Amino acid sequence: MCPKEGYYVAYSGGKDSTVLLDLVRRSGVKYDAHYNLTTVDPPELVDFIRTQKDVEIDYPTTSMWREIIDNGSPPTRLMRFCCRTLKERGGTGRLVMTGIRWAESPRRAKRMMTETCYQDGTKTYFHPIIDWSDRDVWGYIRQQNLPYCSLYDEGFKRLGCILCPMGGKKQKLMQAKRWPQYKRAYLNTFTKMLTERKRRGKETKWETAEDVYHWWLELREHEEDQLTIFE
Repeated sequence: MCPKEGYYVAYSGGKDSTVLLDLVRRSGVKYDAHYNLTTVDPPELVDFIRTQKDVEIDYPTTSMWREIIDNGSPPTRLMRFCCRTLKERGGTGRLVMTGIRWAESPRRAKRMMTETCYQDGTKTYFHPIIDWSDRDVWGYIRQQNLPYCSLYDEGFKRLGCILCPMGGKKQKLMQAKRWPQYKRAYLNTFTKMLTERKRRGKETKWETAEDVYHWWLELREHEEDQLTIFE
């Protein structure tokens, strides 16, 4: 299946793509591995990725902070503009390898081993370890003595953008406590976002950055679901 230009390996720095990258290396196929920096990446994760000498870190032309201000809202489960502009860049016209697995979530359990990107028809995805269990992944890491990101040893189950809306409330609270500087950055951005919304004449139920933050993390006891953004 290997194309003449080789595989485009989408590397995240997590346990699954760490296993995938090791398998690709051992297979002897031609490949180039890429990590898309999002500007809200855990510092420890980026430090680990920098140790992978064959992984190219691709920098974005925008940032999460700019995207929030321009969109007038933080990203939500149904409005994940950040994935489109920051996370899922690259691989156009390529056969893209990922570490996606069925066991990760009910949504990913519906994925196919090979599939065409619904946003870019020139991009084909190939998920070689899609049927691996968590036990398979950690068993392989230990068997091959592979280095992995230290955040797993701190109790993190999944790695990714700090305060990703796809994470659960417990995970987001854990991240906010672990990286308070990112919480402050989000609050500062929400203040600028509200100012920009006011300048555009857009009404909103939020009055302060703290209002946005509590709504976004669903911290209030009777808070509306994130599916509803505006009154």
